[in-house]
Amino acid sequence: MWGYRLAQGFVFAIEEINRDSRLLPNLTLGFSIWNSGDSVSRALQEAMGFLTGQEEPIPNYVCQASPPRAALVGDSRSALSIPLARLLGLYKFPQVSYASTLASLSDKTQFPSFLRTVASDLTCSYMVAQLVLHFRWFWVGVLAQDDDHGQQGSALVTWELVQAGVCIEFHLLVPSKHSLEKTQAIIRKMEVGTAKNILVFLSNSNFHLVLQGLLGRGVLGRVWVSQDTLHSVLALAIPGISQVLQCSFSLMPHHKQVSGFPEFLAHLHPTRNPGDIFTKRFWEVTFGCTWPHSSLRPAGNSTATGGVRFCLGNESLRGLEYPFQNVSNVDVAYSAVYSIAHALQDLVSCEHGNGPCADTHNFQPWQLLHRLRNVHFNTPDGREISIFYSNGDIVTEFDILYGQKTPEDLFTFVHAGTISQQASSGERVSIHWTKEEPQVPSSVCSASCTPGSSQIPLQGAPHCCFECSSQTRQMWLLSPTDMKQCLPCPMEQYSSQARDHCLPRTENFLAFDEPLGLTLTVASLTLASLALLVLVVFLKYQHTPVVRANNRALSYTLLASLALCALCPLLFLGRPTVATCLLRQTTFATVFTVALSSVLAKTLTVVLAFRVTRPGGRVRVCLGYGASASVVLMASLIQVILCGVWLGTSPPFPDRDTASEPSLVVVQCHEGSGAAFSRVLGYLGLLAGGTFSVAFLARGLPDAFNETKFLTFSMLLFCSVWVAFLPLYYSARGKATVAMEIFSILMSSAGLLCGIFMPKCYVILLKPKRNTPARLSSGRQAQ
Repeated sequence: MWGYRLAQGFVFAIEEINRDSRLLPNLTLGFSIWNSGDSVSRALQEAMGFLTGQEEPIPNYVCQASPPRAALVGDSRSALSIPLARLLGLYKFPQVSYASTLASLSDKTQFPSFLRTVASDLTCSYMVAQLVLHFRWFWVGVLAQDDDHGQQGSALVTWELVQAGVCIEFHLLVPSKHSLEKTQAIIRKMEVGTAKNILVFLSNSNFHLVLQGLLGRGVLGRVWVSQDTLHSVLALAIPGISQVLQCSFSLMPHHKQVSGFPEFLAHLHPTRNPGDIFTKRFWEVTFGCTWPHSSLRPAGNSTATGGVRFCLGNESLRGLEYPFQNVSNVDVAYSAVYSIAHALQDLVSCEHGNGPCADTHNFQPWQLLHRLRNVHFNTPDGREISIFYSNGDIVTEFDILYGQKTPEDLFTFVHAGTISQQASSGERVSIHWTKEEPQVPSSVCSASCTPGSSQIPLQGAPHCCFECSSQTRQMWLLSPTDMKQCLPCPMEQYSSQARDHCLPRTENFLAFDEPLGLTLTVASLTLASLALLVLVVFLKYQHTPVVRANNRALSYTLLASLALCALCPLLFLGRPTVATCLLRQTTFATVFTVALSSVLAKTLTVVLAFRVTRPGGRVRVCLGYGASASVVLMASLIQVILCGVWLGTSPPFPDRDTASEPSLVVVQCHEGSGAAFSRVLGYLGLLAGGTFSVAFLARGLPDAFNETKFLTFSMLLFCSVWVAFLPLYYSARGKATVAMEIFSILMSSAGLLCGIFMPKCYVILLKPKRNTPARLSSGRQAQ
């Protein structure tokens, strides 16, 4: 039935050309229709018969009594295409196919006379692949026939899909010659498959056989994609097929229905075509009746004995709906016939001056082939057609046909959209849906990972099969789902709670105006003011025994350095800059070295004072101001040299820490050389430890104002603060590190100031009676 309607499209084009007074006005085209029966040997024999004009063909001999043969319009699809094209190529005889899609036929070296008005498998397979990618089917199966058509088409689409990252679960070859055993083996493999999308490269009969075998097997909800509409038309006619199919997609070259062809089909009747041996059979199948053997029965009696319904002859094809008529491309031979007619017109009229003219009764096939390759014409309904290119193929857009199940559990085909190689916006193809895009099931090996997770490949499985693994909040996904691995956010961003996108970080540093910074600032200024106040008291009462005892110059130096130590935290507050980063640690280390060396000099002065045995002795000389100043200068000079080396080699610099807190960028000072910083702190710790040791050993020496006890207690406070500080400093993160260091500086400075000078201020201001030379003498004579 399908083939008969195709043949009528061929006949309609011939008759329309013969009626056209402008196209081949002095010629009448004839035709003959041959049926090879899908047999290669029969096809070759009938082709030779057509070339020679003899029923029993003799190679290289042409019967001159018959009209010249112009071209062959073929419908060979698979195994017949290549041998037939090779045969016609030997004679340079034009062949125009409206159905053969084999990609290998585009090779003009092997098949010089083969042309076609249908897109090749190369184009069709590419379009099928793009449709698969559009619907994001990444886990598909392929059914291909084990002939040239099936293997070439499936190989092309498989290569395209694999390049795009799609996984092929199975690629099964169905035998061309029906084999129930092999077909059952293929069906068993499909039963255990999980791919929801099946690509079909089968002949009509094999496709029908596979679908029938799947009925009742539990293979449900599959989406079938074919590059041939006829496949789906035949498949959807199978009773109960809705159990297997969820929906079906087919591609059909975009075309407009030929004007007048439906009316031509409606006027077909056995009485009008007595020489057409197929019309009677067509009539019987269409109307479900039988013609009597004698002749066409007259109208009036529609039945005969046995309950057989006879054809009356008054049945009408007008308005008759054929299965899937709205998408049935039964006029595909129309363009092929017109291309030959226009090539003949150019050949006999020399309209385009392309080569010599030819005698219509005696021309060579290669002459027509030359014209046919460059044909360009308009059809009677106004369509412009430029069919053939350098390889004899065409470039066309395709209609996307969608077979959808109806509430009545039937399938109907609708035109869903178009897919074209004339891409826009930089895309390789474009897909335009005429209505709402069809909703199709997904086809994946593994469910998509949630945002914020990455894929962990399964060993021994295709890359489309994976497990999902969550990532830390410092990681994010470039796209919402199915990333091979998580990617870090940019430096200035952090991942959201769902870990599906990045958010901007907030800069963070210990600012002056925040509560903690303001508290530390007030504490720093208060302590510095207290140290300066004590210095003023000492300067006012500088001639009293309390101030003069134990070297008042060292006391002034120590108080000034403690005031500077109390102000050091101001360098740690606010946004770090190059200047503050250079001054922070070096200023702190230097002024604390001066303070500790002053305490050391004071302690040594007490110790040496009790070793004075005679005036002018060596120990007496060491009690002078110059000796104490030398201790302070030497100790401080060593620290200054260490800081200078640090600043000269790898100085501190402003840095942005993104690792401490996910949502923050901690602006801080990087120490530069960790080794240099450790040496500076190490020397400070060594000096503090030495000073504490000397003070501890001298704690029992007699003194009127308990100087040695106060020095020991103050150094104990100093060392305790810094011993507790070091572990906290290296465990804290962000601005907490800065706060810990400021707190340690203030506490150690306060310990020295209060432990050494508060008792003295108490005596000077509140107990002036104890601040007398007699009290000092009595204290020294004690013990």
